[in-house]
Amino acid sequence: MSQAPNTDTKTPCADAPVGHHRGHPTSKESLVDHARSLDCIHCGLCLTTCPTYQLTGSETSSPRGRIHLMRAVAEDRLEPDAGFREEMDFCLVCRHCESVCPAGVEFGAMMEFTRSSLMERQKPGPFARIARWVGFRRILPSRFGLKAAVLGLNLGQRLGAIRLVAPLMGLRGSVMRHLPKVPPRAERKPLPALTPAKGEKRDRVLVLEGCVMPELFGRVNHAVADTLSATGLDVLAVPKHVCCGALHAHNGEMQAAEGLARKTIDMFDAVDASARVVIDSAGCGAHMREYGRLLANDPKYKERAAAFGDRVVDYSEELNRPEARERLDPLLTGDHGIQGTVTWDDPCHLCHGQGITDQPRELLDAVPGLERKEMTAANSCCGSAGIYSVLRPKDSLDVLAPKLEHLKDCGAKTLVTANPGCHQQWQVGVSREKLDTDVLHLAEVIQRSLRADS
Repeated sequence: MSQAPNTDTKTPCADAPVGHHRGHPTSKESLVDHARSLDCIHCGLCLTTCPTYQLTGSETSSPRGRIHLMRAVAEDRLEPDAGFREEMDFCLVCRHCESVCPAGVEFGAMMEFTRSSLMERQKPGPFARIARWVGFRRILPSRFGLKAAVLGLNLGQRLGAIRLVAPLMGLRGSVMRHLPKVPPRAERKPLPALTPAKGEKRDRVLVLEGCVMPELFGRVNHAVADTLSATGLDVLAVPKHVCCGALHAHNGEMQAAEGLARKTIDMFDAVDASARVVIDSAGCGAHMREYGRLLANDPKYKERAAAFGDRVVDYSEELNRPEARERLDPLLTGDHGIQGTVTWDDPCHLCHGQGITDQPRELLDAVPGLERKEMTAANSCCGSAGIYSVLRPKDSLDVLAPKLEHLKDCGAKTLVTANPGCHQQWQVGVSREKLDTDVLHLAEVIQRSLRADS
């Protein structure tokens, strides 16, 4: 089979219109989004961008192949059997195919629709149902549940339990053993309701603290608030908000995702219904920007959801605005303690989901004394994909393997990214390979580069 060259021909626009979510079908005819499947022109440009196609060389494990399977199911030429479900679950939904697709196929939306439909039509087994109920309904949307889960992980790490049981868990145990240590309690403090602007105030923004971020990357949230306030912004947190629903939508829990979207809109609008919403997690940002599609069939929320999505901006976008750079650039210093070259790795839902590629690089290039080196295939998937690395550790690590080789070839001593899943995936990979490389969020680099008096 001939393959098209891996050449990006299209960059998705962050505010491009998206199709409507069509509800929760249970009939076979509406198991997949047949109308969207007709957009695919079978050109094959997606093949060399797809991580699962790269692993297997199988057409059915490519975006084009999966769309063909979806269409065959919709047209009653194929049963949605275990093999069909396996291919849908095998996909990382990295959306790299969307960046190169000349026909504008909305593959991410198609995958969400199909996974949700399968979940309603073909209920998983008892153990899986319990695990999903605990994870999606009791842990992710609950600050108490998240804290309890992190406490358990912390105890397991400190008492050596994870190290002892890891050999019994195979590859998943190996990944658990290389997880970074749970940060100390001081780093897990929530943001204050207001981080006031430093110097003359020029505007105000809301920030998403998120579900996992406060527990595992609280220092990143604080770096975001500090650096935004340094540019003259009042930074408002949203008390008691926990989850935006991104992981639910990506894993077939669409009704829960819709409920969390409504709750997010209500809670953020109660604080400020007009301020920009700054996100430091690429997956959450891509999902929240598409609230208008998610709630398109809800007459009460569809207009509010679309307006809310229009207010969502990534941290790198906000900090790279001309008015922000005017205040930020004079504050940056070479006294940041970051030695050697740095490289930027594009989170998939930032570059392919939101079309944001230049802003993070421009911010890194603005830091005095920081030498940035481009890494080969920086816009390819690292294999994290939300909870994919937990559910399918072998596939996840296989996707990460060439990225680690690219990092070694690049020689960078610091890898910079902007998504908690990617951040943790890189930390696991660096630890397993015993590489002398730090992994930092973009906000941490900027915070370290601020003058002490800023």
